[in-house]
Amino acid sequence: MRRAALALGLMVLAAAWLAPSSGLLPGPFTAHMTMHMGVVAVAAPLLAFGLARGPFDPVKRWSAWFAPIPLSMLELVVVWAWHAPALHRFARHTMLGVVLEQACFFACGTAVWLSALGGGRQERAQRAALGVVALLLTSMHVTLLGALLALPPRALYAHAGHDGSHALNALEDQHLGGAIMLIVGGVAYLAGGLALCAELMRARRGRVGSAARVAPAVRAEP
Repeated sequence: MRRAALALGLMVLAAAWLAPSSGLLPGPFTAHMTMHMGVVAVAAPLLAFGLARGPFDPVKRWSAWFAPIPLSMLELVVVWAWHAPALHRFARHTMLGVVLEQACFFACGTAVWLSALGGGRQERAQRAALGVVALLLTSMHVTLLGALLALPPRALYAHAGHDGSHALNALEDQHLGGAIMLIVGGVAYLAGGLALCAELMRARRGRVGSAARVAPAVRAEP
């Protein structure tokens, strides 16, 4: 299962990075957002799930560097900064910009998911609880940014390369890209948080059940 997740995550990552050059998407900002969400909301959780709790889980070795809530805050700063018009222009029109942008997205996105899913057995319950908070916070800020991109009456990224060859104008392209971020990003992080909640509830039921089985045996002792 975990090997399959790793393999699928790597394939999704490659497909996401190739998406803007495919010519299949209706606008450059939509292509950018498809790449972004493919990296942080699809490939990153798959890769994190494949690595988590295994022999190559970095959280086991460097637990202090994978605090879920601080990493969620770091990802907020990184994502919002790269969607400011000036940095977005830098990333869209220079090779150095796009490499730095995608490296930041991949590193932060994967670290957040690993911080929530990974770690040793002894710290698992605490890390999962903090992971719920981190993923729900990330879902909120990704949804908010997506809404801010999908709803405004003017284009923030008119520089993005609209020369009449695309199916959408700059504003329509921005609206569609924002909707992709709102839906895909918001749903992915929300689903991750809910899955961790379910894991915590199962673990708690297991502990309660074990305690209930042990109690009669203790009372039966002479």
